[in-house]
Amino acid sequence: MTSTPLGIFNWFSRAGSACLLGGQTLIHVIQGRFHYRNILEQMASVGPESVLITIVTGIFVGAVFTIQVAREFLEFGAGTLVGGVLSLSLLRELAPVLTGVLLAGRVGSAFAAEIGTMQVTEQIDALLMLKTDPVDYLVVPRVVACCLMAPVLTLIFAIMGTLGGLLVAVYFYDLTKITFLQSVQDFLEPWDLSSAMIKSVVFGAIVAIIGSSWGLTTSGGAKGVGTSTTAAVVTALLAIFICNFFLSGFMFQGLGEALRGG
Repeated sequence: MTSTPLGIFNWFSRAGSACLLGGQTLIHVIQGRFHYRNILEQMASVGPESVLITIVTGIFVGAVFTIQVAREFLEFGAGTLVGGVLSLSLLRELAPVLTGVLLAGRVGSAFAAEIGTMQVTEQIDALLMLKTDPVDYLVVPRVVACCLMAPVLTLIFAIMGTLGGLLVAVYFYDLTKITFLQSVQDFLEPWDLSSAMIKSVVFGAIVAIIGSSWGLTTSGGAKGVGTSTTAAVVTALLAIFICNFFLSGFMFQGLGEALRGG
């Protein structure tokens, strides 16, 4: 992304193309126009290959969050709330958002670079000559794979984050496992898990569509591929943060019940 007027105009033009591609992809998915082999290949790329970084990130995010929360809560004699606050934060915000960020950096960039290379080497034109729709062949499998794998990775992130927080609470702040886990059970509701899954699906779709769209609109050879890859990641991150604001505002309206229930 560049700050020049021409660059800004180009970015808005490509963002509009991404929105159109998203609508087109949705129509193709509803029509059931799937390349199942491509979907399985993309699922393997998005899911299993992202598990390790998700586990490591989740553990340390949960551990750091617990350090910041536990020291303050214990000061006010509210140590029994640490586990519940951590679990709510992970499921409602941290797990889906940070999983989306990880996917944008690892998967979205790969989509933009791969499809962008195909575009500048005229492989997309070759697909059209073979009467193969690039949306069906390239975009739909990536969107479906991200929408299916993102909730799984989000759940792994939340579990690992809770585990990291539990270890810190037990070994650094002398809280018992039973107290921590009972707090988690008291605070969490089915909607918290459902909201995390909904967010993760939306974020997964955003990453796949933006990465694919920026790849399809790439021009300018190798330099253009690099520029598109960087712009795709930055745009996906912005879209995730903006959508998260509106999703959170819609999903968690009114006064909370968690502390009252805990």
